[in-house]
Amino acid sequence: MGKGFFQVPTAYNEPVKSYAPGTPERDEVLKQYKAYYKGNVEVPLYIGIDEIKTGNTKPMSPPHEHKHVVGHYHTADKKHVEQAISNCLESRKAWANLPWEQRAAVFLKAAELIAGPYRAKINASTMMAQSKTIHQAEIDAACELIDFLRFNVEFMSQIYGEQPESSEGIWNRVEYRPLEGFIYAITPFNFTAIAGNLPASAAMMGNVVVWKPSDSQIFSAKVIMDVFKEAGLPDGVINMVMGDPVMISETLLASPDFAGLHFTGSTHVFKELWKQIGNNIHSYKTYPRIVGETGGKDFIIAHPSAKPKQVATAIVRGAFELQGQKCSAASRVYLPKSTATEILDLVKADLASFNKPGSPEDMSNFITAVIHEGSFDKLAKYIDQAKADKDTEIIAGGGYDKSVGYFVEPTVILTTNPKYETMYTELFGPVVTVYIYEDKDWSETLKLVDSTSEYALTGAVLSTDRYAIEEATKALQDCAGNFYINDKPTGAVVGQQPFGGARASGTNDKAGSAQNLLRWVSPRLIKETFVTPEDYRYPFLG
Repeated sequence: MGKGFFQVPTAYNEPVKSYAPGTPERDEVLKQYKAYYKGNVEVPLYIGIDEIKTGNTKPMSPPHEHKHVVGHYHTADKKHVEQAISNCLESRKAWANLPWEQRAAVFLKAAELIAGPYRAKINASTMMAQSKTIHQAEIDAACELIDFLRFNVEFMSQIYGEQPESSEGIWNRVEYRPLEGFIYAITPFNFTAIAGNLPASAAMMGNVVVWKPSDSQIFSAKVIMDVFKEAGLPDGVINMVMGDPVMISETLLASPDFAGLHFTGSTHVFKELWKQIGNNIHSYKTYPRIVGETGGKDFIIAHPSAKPKQVATAIVRGAFELQGQKCSAASRVYLPKSTATEILDLVKADLASFNKPGSPEDMSNFITAVIHEGSFDKLAKYIDQAKADKDTEIIAGGGYDKSVGYFVEPTVILTTNPKYETMYTELFGPVVTVYIYEDKDWSETLKLVDSTSEYALTGAVLSTDRYAIEEATKALQDCAGNFYINDKPTGAVVGQQPFGGARASGTNDKAGSAQNLLRWVSPRLIKETFVTPEDYRYPFLG
């Protein structure tokens, strides 16, 4: 039980290191990268106290050098998944009853470990596994994950502090219980921070978790587990399993103790999981919480008053950082006819200044590889189709090569058809499609932006006209959960821009805010009466 009202350390955003030539952090991360490249990491299943090596392994290779193997991970059978459930439920008995400040201390320590001795490890593993440049790795695997851990502790303390009023002779209080059962966390390849946050945020609130990381992120997922273990997270609170995703999901969702899904990934998979949960609803002990952040077809719309260089930079950064493999990446752009040529010339000049896509070890590279062959083949198909179609023209890029790594050139498609396939289909790669509108059709184009995509994750408007900004803000209120004015549509910062979208982009439970943490608790109201009545009669009875 608590013995004080504890004030947690004030959360702050972790400063981003520069990794400029000659800096110690640059030397350290390159040294660690080389060690990983020459090594052979083995990733077991983490189930309770056990690190299980099943013998059924799969290789891990960098996307930018896919023939080179840097390690192997073990895959689970159904019995291992069932074992993870059992370990979760056993671990819950102690973890759910641990005073909240003790749970907070574990994750605050994890944040400091990442900020210090694990920084080069988690960044280098993300460069290796997900082909991120050092800047993309730093803002994700180090800074954003640190921010999630620090700010979530602060949010947790704020939630616990929210208490009801009490009237004379009565004390009302609310306790925020963890959910009854276990949470299933499914995480994507593209953000190490998301991979760490989805299980950690639920666990922080007293829950126990079975975590299935993406097959393409397991290399850096191991570093996350190493951090949690060193931070003192008790065994069995977060269990990590890898393997056949259908088998794992079916096994976990069939358990009557399944209490919640914390998901980031594709819209189709999320909908299928939701359907499975619905089909199993009568077998659960409680109504499961379902939290998901899924796809996006994120937009930039420039008003005729927008400054061309600012629009061009928003396109280049928004569409091509991390090879466009952000659910928030700019992938459809609407430009006014009066400035479109100037903007696109600036974009082409920027792209011409890029090195050819290559390894993140070469820190002069802005673009590296897409995540795997399936992604590469999908993008190549759309690029080839755009080359063949009469209503499209590739004005920059368009090349691709997977002989060494899964390299796709940053590609700009210009279309005369605002409903062309790549204007509404999520590609998840370094491909952006541009539509040019007549300046007089600004208001109609806003309606076009709103109606073209099933998604509603992020979007941006660039303008120097305040009336136009206001009009866009109102017209586009339903098609972006994170809306940016005079900026690119990417780069949400924990504690500053809570992240999430609606429509086919998810449940909009805003990672990086207290709103998300509230999904992982079940409040209990306790009313205590100090002088208990002894007569049933009310005064009106006379």
